[in-house]
Amino acid sequence: MRRGSGVLLHITCLPSPFGAGDIGTWAYKFADFLAEAKQRYWQVLPLNPTDMAYGNCPYTSTSAFAGNTLLVSPELMVCGGLLMQGEVERLASFPRDRCDYATVISQKENLFNLAYGRFRKERNTHYERFCVENVHWLGDFALFVALKKHFHGKMLSAWPEEIRDRRPESLQQARNALREEIEREKFLQYLFFKQWSRLKNYCNQKGILLIGDLPIYVSHDSVEVWQHPEMFMLDGEKKPLAVAGVPPDYFSLTGQLWGNPLYRWDRLKETGYKWWMQRVSHNLNLFDMLRIDHFRGFVAHWEVPAGARTAVKGKWVRVDADDFFERLCNCFPSTSFIAEDLGVITPDVRKVMHHFGFPGMRVLLFAFGEETAHHPYAPHNYQRECVVYTGTHDNNTVKGWFENEATPEEKERVFRYLGREVRGDSISWEFIRLIMMSVADVAIVPMQDILGLGEEARMNRPGTLEGNWQWRALPEHLSPLLVHKLLEVTETYGRA
Repeated sequence: MRRGSGVLLHITCLPSPFGAGDIGTWAYKFADFLAEAKQRYWQVLPLNPTDMAYGNCPYTSTSAFAGNTLLVSPELMVCGGLLMQGEVERLASFPRDRCDYATVISQKENLFNLAYGRFRKERNTHYERFCVENVHWLGDFALFVALKKHFHGKMLSAWPEEIRDRRPESLQQARNALREEIEREKFLQYLFFKQWSRLKNYCNQKGILLIGDLPIYVSHDSVEVWQHPEMFMLDGEKKPLAVAGVPPDYFSLTGQLWGNPLYRWDRLKETGYKWWMQRVSHNLNLFDMLRIDHFRGFVAHWEVPAGARTAVKGKWVRVDADDFFERLCNCFPSTSFIAEDLGVITPDVRKVMHHFGFPGMRVLLFAFGEETAHHPYAPHNYQRECVVYTGTHDNNTVKGWFENEATPEEKERVFRYLGREVRGDSISWEFIRLIMMSVADVAIVPMQDILGLGEEARMNRPGTLEGNWQWRALPEHLSPLLVHKLLEVTETYGRA
């Protein structure tokens, strides 16, 4: 990793006339903004399909491979001849500063139907090649989506037994009955990956590397559980025997109960971790680097019995991390990965990170909860091989934290560290300067902190379903004045 800096901004947060950010015009304008400010990295959240039932959380998805077609750009569909300009102009008006997911999904479904109606009339060799190259996941994903609609959104475990258990004759009957819906879903995936590939190429040509986010677990109600039940701890009805979470700690007396089915690592090992290698390879085609979420779960996971109401009665279960990461690093460069090592990290996890050369994360917001002299997140204690953030998508903004969460003692530690008192309207850029001037190879700043926004711009409040993942930047935010300000601090601290 070269010394540099970048911005954390998810695609849905981009400006757009279509109710949620997408891979269209404003994604390219944001890439131009980054290039003009001499940024090296653009970090986004997972791009997999989201669900209104789970608050459109990008970490809860029906697929580990498919793309979120909500991010497909209507503008680019017009340019490609799949839509008419008038069809796009007739869309409803949307809020400028928030994602209106319900309306966006409804409007885009109508556009997708129009586009597919035109596309299906012509043979497309690029589409056919895409289907062949992604055969290991695409067909089953499209069938899974079609079946979910056919069964009125019921969870996989509530499907008819012959479909749930993938009996060949029943699956073939379903493919025949739902053929048109299946082909439509495959077309939409082709459209997503085509648009994303062009954006990635554009960014790379401007010297910008894309950092993706790889959640460790998949959802119980996902095509992976249906397609590969042998990989997970499930009973005969495809219900989890045990689920993932984290134990009680400083932040929660009952821990966190995530509910994702846990992997049978012994079964995965027997296959040479084939599914994981396919998943990582697929993601490294989309991104230049990957942040591995909940890295410590690859060393030991917190196993909670199914049906438990909290994570208190879980237990640590070790994983053969050395064998897994040996295989991973034989297939991909270790420099492709960033380990999300936040929270309580034990020596065995640090040992694995050090052995394979995975850089970890540091979050400046966490540095002032206690004395900073020996705090690992205080800038003077950073090492070069790490990625430092002012905050993440799960934290308040710096200004929001300072004005609404920081205790008087924490504020005093901030003032002492800076050498002077500061106000809420300047604290974001004080934090930005601290991480920019640090020795850490990579400094990443959420766009909300670059804009100096408060709690109203927070992306996510963990443990809640309502009101998350909705914040959006406005067109006027990407101003020449902001480019100059970000460029100045980037050049000053040798990150350009």
